[in-house]
Amino acid sequence: MAQTFSSAEVVGSHLKRFPVRHLVAGELQGSERSFGVINPATGEVAAQCPEASREQLDEAVRLARLAQPSWAATPIAVRREALLEFARRMVEHEEELAGIITLEQGKPLGAALAEVRRAAQVLGQVVSISLDDEVLRDDANGRVELRYRPLGVVGAIAPWNMPIVLSVPKITHALYTGNALVLKPSPYTPLATLRLGEIAADLFPAGVLSILAGFDKLGQGMSEHAGSDKISFTGSIATGKKVMASAAVNLKRLTLELGGNDAAIVLEDADVAAIAQRLFDGAFVNSGQVCMAIKRLYVHESLYDAACEALTRIAAAVRVGDGFNPKTQLGPVQNKAQFEIVKGVLQDTQATPAVRILTGGRPIEGPGYFVPPTLVADIAEGTRLVDEEPFGPVLPIIRYKEVADAVQRANRTSYGLGASVWGRNTRRATEVAGQLEAGMVWVNRHVGADPTVPFGGAKQSGIGREYGIHGLRAYMEAMSLFMPPSVR
Repeated sequence: MAQTFSSAEVVGSHLKRFPVRHLVAGELQGSERSFGVINPATGEVAAQCPEASREQLDEAVRLARLAQPSWAATPIAVRREALLEFARRMVEHEEELAGIITLEQGKPLGAALAEVRRAAQVLGQVVSISLDDEVLRDDANGRVELRYRPLGVVGAIAPWNMPIVLSVPKITHALYTGNALVLKPSPYTPLATLRLGEIAADLFPAGVLSILAGFDKLGQGMSEHAGSDKISFTGSIATGKKVMASAAVNLKRLTLELGGNDAAIVLEDADVAAIAQRLFDGAFVNSGQVCMAIKRLYVHESLYDAACEALTRIAAAVRVGDGFNPKTQLGPVQNKAQFEIVKGVLQDTQATPAVRILTGGRPIEGPGYFVPPTLVADIAEGTRLVDEEPFGPVLPIIRYKEVADAVQRANRTSYGLGASVWGRNTRRATEVAGQLEAGMVWVNRHVGADPTVPFGGAKQSGIGREYGIHGLRAYMEAMSLFMPPSVR
């Protein structure tokens, strides 16, 4: 039976009684070293986590290489059913996992519960996708098939903003396509992912799935490791470049899902009152700590004041606090380093002439890493808040006069993850959307991935795709097979 967690104290007590461990080739292991995991609502150590050694990494990769051929030969229906059982177990333990997420990540308990359920849902949708080979040509000259086989051993590195919902797809993509996987969660949020490994320990053959916690050195070791064939990384652009450089040592395949500075353009015919809540949610979901959240809001000058007023009313009613408090709507910034980045952006913004801070603007005094939802008006490009990705609960609202100018300004960035266009005339909004340089563009909505549709960024926001058949094929090697006409 699932256990209900209602407070940090209860979760912390549970973790002391049942400390989390690495999953190394089917075996649950501790480590000689450990590190403290901080509760961002208090700034204090909430639990201890084992720190994997290089020897444990080597063992995980070695046994993954041994286990992978047999797993690849396992019928896809069997692999699918094992993963679906994994999803069922996630749901069985959803309250426990949600409590751990809230403890280490900070998000409200309801949002953490939704994250676990979403991860299980995503898994089911991904394994519903057919992996059949493709026939490229079949005529009198012969038959050509495009066949796919697993790459081998995949190393995956997951971020701290959504530790479960961004780890589970990597597990699913790798295992469903017949690879073995070694996964490293963020050292800021390792606990729920390691607990997930314990739940799955007996589901897959030993070596097929390993989960190890550690810091950048462990991630670098994974990226450089001669025994792995691919790295799947979700995180910042700066770290993504380091991962790419490390992977170049043996030309590993790469999937990089990196940062975003998503623009949303509100056209002059938009119904501000109708879309204000959706705009706010698109910007401040998970306290702005979502790669594809709205980071720049461009509003036509005729609607600018109305949009500022509507968003201000919404922000003023939002309750920020500890995720275990049932009244909390937005939790803290997840870690001190990111908290300092957000503080720096706010300080620079306050020092910018003529800028208006409509709500928030300063961290909340007291323990924890809390920043209220901050709306900034009369700001433009050339400032940190607009040009960079703050990855926190801060939104610049930017005035524009001509749509062409808004598009040009939205595209004038090295980021290219997502974007959106908002307007009553959906045909026109769609035409504008097609001009935006991003991997994913929405009309009259923002944020949200469909597991059957490729997900990824343009420019420096990423390389490759996850989700959909394109994402799954990125975990496989293609082979063009030329056959004589007589072969069918």
